Formats: sequence, structure tokens, C-alpha cells
Amino acid sequence: MDYRRYLLLLPLLLLQSAAAQYAQIPDPYRSAVDSAYQMISQTWQEQKFPGIAVAAAVNGQLIWSDAVGFSDLEQRVPLWPHSRFRIASISKPLTAAAAAKLYSQSRLDVDADIQKYVPDFPAKRWPVTPRQLGAHLGGIRGYRPGEMLSLVPYATVEDGLAIFSADTLIHEPGTEYLYSSYGWNLLSAVIEGASGESFLDHMKQEIFLPLRMLNTVEDHPDSLIAHRVRFYVRNEDGTLLNAPYVDNSYKWAGGGFLSTPTDIVRFGIAHLDSFFLDPKARELLFTEQRTTTGEPVGYAFGWQVETRSDRLRYFSHSGGAIGGTSLLVIQPDTGVVVAAMVNMSGVNMNVVQELVSLFVGEAQRLGRQENLLHSN
Repeated sequence: MDYRRYLLLLPLLLLQSAAAQYAQIPDPYRSAVDSAYQMISQTWQEQKFPGIAVAAAVNGQLIWSDAVGFSDLEQRVPLWPHSRFRIASISKPLTAAAAAKLYSQSRLDVDADIQKYVPDFPAKRWPVTPRQLGAHLGGIRGYRPGEMLSLVPYATVEDGLAIFSADTLIHEPGTEYLYSSYGWNLLSAVIEGASGESFLDHMKQEIFLPLRMLNTVEDHPDSLIAHRVRFYVRNEDGTLLNAPYVDNSYKWAGGGFLSTPTDIVRFGIAHLDSFFLDPKARELLFTEQRTTTGEPVGYAFGWQVETRSDRLRYFSHSGGAIGGTSLLVIQPDTGVVVAAMVNMSGVNMNVVQELVSLFVGEAQRLGRQENLLHSN
């Protein structure tokens, strides 16, 4: 297409794209979506972050995806629902799904010593199991100052384990909850040992392709990746800056993927019935784990679990990366799934919880209306 003609057609193309997004909204949810759009627009204006993209589903159907703000502030490139963000620790539920599938196929024993699957990992003073790693109960240390700013490209998962493999466990596994992305690095090595495949290949074949998550890829900083956003941070005086260069190849499983809200909502929908994960796998993922003294830790296997004031259970995971903030929430009774991503570090994502409450409330209201109609 001639470039000048493209510029002339661009407003029309943008309008057509917006119309296509709006057309997918079911009539009963149009008012809720209008409110939701106003909520994210107001939050964007108030917090002054570069941009936010959101997607939502109810009862297994994507009802809304939208974005406000900029993918690239310097070039004034608008953000789109198909823009790719650093999803940070939402990578953990992705990894958890792969482990859960292997578990349900009896290819992974989540209560075995990890050396069964990663024989080269140094033995510690206590054994560590995949189940403990999946709930941050394994005693693996977290980041030390500066480690999130790694510039080192690691060719394999095993290479990345060298960062912490020689370190002692912080505590006896099972006795305390200690959030650790490195524990998930180790879990990805367990997945390799159980599956006989490289972690990234296994994720693509077993998770991303079956769920049509075609925009979900590892964040190689030296590669050209279509629709990848620019990443930003805010300094102490509030000025927006380009995020520092980082290479996340040391932590694919714990925080190294790029994705879109729509892909992540599609992933969330897959957890609501057994077409993708059988009951055994979902029981592993969503059963809150406890310490050896019986204390609940608020975390299952790659998912934060809680019962809120509305007496409904919620499964969620947040993410914080250099240049990215994200949140995924599932409410299984109403089938509500919401995912949102911002291309800046340290963003307050309370608006996402408000969106979840909005769509859960609307789903309940419509459900009551349908039940009343059927009863008459």
C-alpha cells in the first residue's frame, strides 16, 4: 500500500477496528463495558502511566478488550488490545498449568524429591518437592539487590539455575511461605526433566498453541517482536523514564513471558472446565497449601486463592517487572475472567479489582433475572 494512501485511510481503519471490538460485546453487558471503559480511562488520566490494556470474559466468552494510552510515548504510538506486555509473574500460572498437565498424566510426581527430575541440582540439607516450589514453600531464596536488572543472556533453563543453585535454603521446606521466582526457575527445570523437552518448547506445544495464545512468547530483548510495547519506569520525582535494559532469560517460568490481555483471559477461561485441564490438575492448581503446622498460606500452585467479602472464591496472580505491571483474576462461579497490563513498573492496579467486582455483580444480576424468567 502507498504510504500516503495509508495515512489517509488510517482514521477509517482505526474506526473499523474499534467497531469490531465493540461488536463483540453481548447486549446485556454493554452498559457494564461502558462503565469499565470509563474506569480505566479515568485511572489512566489520574495515574499518568503510559497506557493500559484490558480484556474481560463472562461464562467462557470474551465480552470486551480495549486499551487506552500509548505503546511508545516518544513516537506517540497508540496502545492496542493486541499490544504485547511483560506479564511478569503471571508467567507462574502459565508454568503451573504445564506442571499440572504432567501431574494429571502421571508424568510428574509433585511430592517427589526434585533431584528425580533435576539430578544435577545440588542436594540441600532438606529435600524439596515440586509441590512446595509451586506454593513458595520450598525455601528457595528470592532476588538479591540488582538481580532483576540482569543483562546476561542464558541459553538454557539449567544455565539460569546457576544464579542460586549453590545457595543454602532459607528455611526447611514446608515450614514457611517465602515468595521466590527462583523457585519457579527450578520448577521449569523439573518440567523439562518430566517431559523430556525444553521448557519453552513444552510451553508452546502444550499450553500456548492448544489455547490459541498466539501472542504469548518469551521476551528476548535482542529479537524483533511485533507489537511489543516500550517499557517505562518512574523516578523518585515522578518523571517517566525509559526502563533500563534487562534480559529476562534467567526466569522464563517465573516472569519472562510477553503476552496480551486477550491471550491471558483465554488462558483463564481454560481453567473453568475440564476440556483443557482435568479435575485432578485443577485440584492441584486451586487447593490452598498449608505449612507443616497447618497454617494456610493464601497460595495454591501458581495461584493466589482467597474468599472475599462477597463469600465468593477468587483465583488471581499479579505481576511486577522492569517496565511492566499486570493482574489476572478469575471468579469461577460467575465465569468472570479479567486481565490487565500496563507498560510501566509499580502501577496501582486497584481498578482491575473494581472491574472484576463490576462484571461479577452484572453476571449475578443477569443470572437472577434468567432464573426468575425460567421460574415463571
